[in-house]
Amino acid sequence: MYNASLLKNPESLDPQFADDPSSNTVISNLYSGLMSFDASGQPICRNALSYEVSDDQLLYTFHLREDNYWFFDYSDDDIIDDGEYFPVTADDYVFAFKRLLDPNMHSPYGKLFSCIENGTECLNGSRSVDSLGVAAADDFTLLIKLAYPCADFIRLLATNAAVPCNEQFFLSTKGRYGLDDDSVMSNGAFFVRQWFYDPYGKNNILYMRQNKVNSNDDHMIYPSYLSFTIERSEGDIAKLFKDGDIDCLTVTDSSAYSPKKYSLNGISGVTLGFVFNSQNKTCADPDFRRALAMCIDRSSVDVMLGSDVTTACGIIPPAVRHLGRSYRDLSDDNRLSVCDISGAESSIASAKRSLGVETFEPLKVMMCSGTVDSSYLRLVTQQWKDTLGIYIGIEEVASDEFSKRLKSGEYQIALYPLKGAYNSGISALEAAVSCEYIYISDSTASAVNELRRCGELSALVEMFSECEKQIVGEFTFVPIFYKNEYLITKKECADIIFDPFSQSVCFREAKYYDD
Repeated sequence: MYNASLLKNPESLDPQFADDPSSNTVISNLYSGLMSFDASGQPICRNALSYEVSDDQLLYTFHLREDNYWFFDYSDDDIIDDGEYFPVTADDYVFAFKRLLDPNMHSPYGKLFSCIENGTECLNGSRSVDSLGVAAADDFTLLIKLAYPCADFIRLLATNAAVPCNEQFFLSTKGRYGLDDDSVMSNGAFFVRQWFYDPYGKNNILYMRQNKVNSNDDHMIYPSYLSFTIERSEGDIAKLFKDGDIDCLTVTDSSAYSPKKYSLNGISGVTLGFVFNSQNKTCADPDFRRALAMCIDRSSVDVMLGSDVTTACGIIPPAVRHLGRSYRDLSDDNRLSVCDISGAESSIASAKRSLGVETFEPLKVMMCSGTVDSSYLRLVTQQWKDTLGIYIGIEEVASDEFSKRLKSGEYQIALYPLKGAYNSGISALEAAVSCEYIYISDSTASAVNELRRCGELSALVEMFSECEKQIVGEFTFVPIFYKNEYLITKKECADIIFDPFSQSVCFREAKYYDD
């Protein structure tokens, strides 16, 4: 049995709709799809035994496992009777994809799957979802036809959004699908036995049990139970962990956890960079932003950093996998460096002329407390002061205030965490293009949009690098750090999978070793 905690109540256990970390954790343990990500972030077959892709890269044929079952817990005993489970079929995937592309659904993932034939037309309402390019050739053969080649499609199928949905059960919930423990059923490693949440009370829990019908030699499920407490704050979760009441937690700062006592698994899935308030006259000046970017000598900063961060020149973080390796191993981001001290001095002189000033008023970088040690940031601001004569202070604020002030525009410069929705270079770059605090030119946005139309994985490496170069060269997002996020576990725990992109923790393969 594993004990863990969820930060706040899951908003929904509907995989085609939910996108908060607590929901993602439960969903990753409750459902499984055609593909999944392994511990290294590589897509692997899960409920697909195998698949083929046509020569034109438009038709995907998936051969499904016949031993993946839906299970719905409606009894009070521990016995699984024959009538309580039934196989997952191709029709369940067809219905799930139709839900994703249904404009009335308003799925946050719909646009990602618009590469499916007629997907865009379904989303904009010009065609019925019945025209979507998904079909069941038979109970265990699924056909998906794309509108254009998309090398990233297999990675998309490893996300929670692509898990199946049984139409009959969905309709039986009468609009409450995923909202309570009577309105979910499992085709994954565990099923929800009890979900209790009182926003005004304590002892809120979500209790799961092993879905025994889906545990077999190929996909062995080890834990018998999962017990989640639902907590209001990260501090509450940290106390439970240190008291020994839960087996693991995720944190952005591991300094409070000794590697002698705990196992620390750090994954660098976030790129921290400077964003600039376009309503501030100084920060809106392109020469001013260019000067700050060119002034940063990352080589002198890198040697002063701890193990939780490394300096960044690019957009895509090291946790993103491509062709079986970290993308950053395939494309060294040092070639994206814009460090040029003389260029910085020339740009700051141009900024002074265009703004009509001889000196700049002091500015501040707003950062979220706990993101990184503020002393790391001072290494950068000191370079700005020493080289350019610009004083820029650091203001640490709580997470809620950080988000509030970004939205209201109450900042000058902010250290912004950029992260893709899933483990993909495309998703990381799309996060930059879609961020409301980063101002990307139409030509750069078009280049990023074209990535989903690339059919060759190998070709994406150079395309990623070129898009990174364009974004960095516009100086509205200045990458500075790649940041680790951590799964901290007791020493006796092993094989718990943490996905830094969805923030989900999966216990499907978790093991517990006694001392």
